Amino acid sequence: MARIETLESLRAIYGAPKGRSVAKQLDRLDRHCRSFIALSPFLILATQGVDGFGDATPRGDHPGFVGVLDDNTLVIPDRPGNNRIDSLANLVERPGIGLLFLIPGVDETLRVNGTAVIDDDEALRAAHIADDKLPATVVVVTVREAYLQCGKALMRSKLWAEESRIERSLLPTMGEMLKDHTRSGEPAETQAEMLARYAKALY
Repeated sequence: MARIETLESLRAIYGAPKGRSVAKQLDRLDRHCRSFIALSPFLILATQGVDGFGDATPRGDHPGFVGVLDDNTLVIPDRPGNNRIDSLANLVERPGIGLLFLIPGVDETLRVNGTAVIDDDEALRAAHIADDKLPATVVVVTVREAYLQCGKALMRSKLWAEESRIERSLLPTMGEMLKDHTRSGEPAETQAEMLARYAKALY
C-alpha cells in the first residue's frame, strides 16, 4: 500500500471523469437549481482558514431561507450561534466557499461553489428577517459552479429512512459531552434544559 501523492497517480486509479458527470456542471443557477434551493431547509457551508484547515458548518432554517438574487448570486442569512464565527472569519481572508444543499426525503443534493463576502447591508438583512429579528450579517455568494450530485451517498447511508433513526439515548446528552470536553466542574445541562434554551435563541 502506498500513499497517493500526485494527480497522475490518482487518475491512474480512477480514470478521467466523463459523460454527464462533466456535462452537468453549470456556471450559473438554472431553474432546477433555483427550485432545489427553494425547497431546501438545510445546507452545509464549507470554507478554508489561513491555516489551511477546512471547516464545514451546518446552516438551517425554513425551506428557501437562502435567497436567490439572480443566476449567479445567493444570500445566506447568518442566524445567532456561538459567536466563534469560524466560517465568516475564514471568508474575510479566503473568499472561496462550497455549499451542499439537502432536502429531507430527497437523495440527490445540490453542490454550489464560488466566492463570498460578508455584508451588513440593511436591505439585504431586512429581506431575511425572521421572528421579527434581523440577521447580524448575510453571506453574499457569487456562484461559479453548480451541479446536482447523484444520490448514491444518501442511498448507501439510508439517511432519510425511518429505520436509520437512532434513539437519542444511544449518545450521552449534549450537556454531558460538553461537560467532558470543557472539563467543567458544573452540573451537566440536561437535554430538556438545552432544548428550552435553544428555543429562545433561534433568531
